[in-house]
Amino acid sequence: MTDNDHSGDAATSALPVTDWDAEAAGFDDEPDHGLRDPVVREAWAARLRSWLPDHPADVLDLGCGTGSLSLLASEQGHRVTGVDLSRAMVDRARGKLAGRDAVFLVGDAAAPPVGEERFDVVLVRHVLWTLPDPARVLRHWQGLLRAGGRLVLIEGVWGTVSPAGIAADTLTGLLAPLAADVRVERLSGDARLWGREVEDERYAVVATV
Repeated sequence: MTDNDHSGDAATSALPVTDWDAEAAGFDDEPDHGLRDPVVREAWAARLRSWLPDHPADVLDLGCGTGSLSLLASEQGHRVTGVDLSRAMVDRARGKLAGRDAVFLVGDAAAPPVGEERFDVVLVRHVLWTLPDPARVLRHWQGLLRAGGRLVLIEGVWGTVSPAGIAADTLTGLLAPLAADVRVERLSGDARLWGREVEDERYAVVATV
């Protein structure tokens, strides 16, 4: 892995095994993880505002890590459920959103411990590419959404020598039979999101089902 976000859940055997409980203490040190820099934080807040409904909604943040995106969603008036395989990450997320309308659960992003058809948004950052059967996982995530709900998937292809990730064209192809509308938003050109210039493929897909 390069500087991509916490993948954390059901990683394939081809990926290095990471102890995410051990990584939790320093996870927020990356600019796009902790969102401590006001410029980076506002850049993500603005993107999230454009991807999420403009009214209070139920958002499921899968592979939520320490809850940085969950916090932005909560600040924008949404009700958040976060799921992560790492108990240490979940503990940090609970602390970060203490007193807010948010619940965090320890569980696998591929099969989160939540009921079906109860969310308006499934939000996932840098997790899908690590999962062994993305098509099956996307179908499962679709079933977690209410009618007219949306998948917000932030992904990319990182590195040049041994690139890792999932290309936008591949992901939109997997979503075609599941979604009524699929929109791709390129993120590589916005250095504010990452705290620096990046040259690899980074993007978000918003798919309405």
